[in-house]
Amino acid sequence: MKLTRFLPLFFVLLLGGIIVMAMGEQNNSTVSPLQERSVPEFSLASLQQESLTLTEVSLTGQLQLLNVWASWCGICKSEHAFLMELAKQDQVKIVGLNYRDDRQSALNELAASGNPYQKVIFDPKGSLALDLGVYGTPESYLIDQNGVIRQRYVGTLTPQIWQQEFVPVINQLSSVTL
Repeated sequence: MKLTRFLPLFFVLLLGGIIVMAMGEQNNSTVSPLQERSVPEFSLASLQQESLTLTEVSLTGQLQLLNVWASWCGICKSEHAFLMELAKQDQVKIVGLNYRDDRQSALNELAASGNPYQKVIFDPKGSLALDLGVYGTPESYLIDQNGVIRQRYVGTLTPQIWQQEFVPVINQLSSVTL
């Protein structure tokens, strides 16, 4: 029996093993191309108040977490309970970036699930998300008082991820401002 007959099978199994290992990686902390830079300029409507225009200035003055979400995003729904808990703790103000969504569907989702956001930027075409380098939903950005992006996380926020990825940066920023 020739061993070369099994060579394609070996390569398929090897490739499958590599893919499985890569999918098991839990570190979704991704350096944003804008990290340590100001939030890009934008002018978009508020989700709740169409007549209210939000700009990059809306993301200055205090430490804020910008959370990219959509009503059609199933993974966003799984992180929603943690965002509600985080909003109650009042460690950081949470701003939503509603990404490529239908306004009424997004409003219905917040009415049904609760609203952890201080304000929600409505980005139906994904223009701000594109400028931020968003891969998809959910994503979260920690923005300092000056509107500078300090941390980015791609994926579902959990208490563990919050403690590992965001709390050290918040503590560092707090010690600098004291």
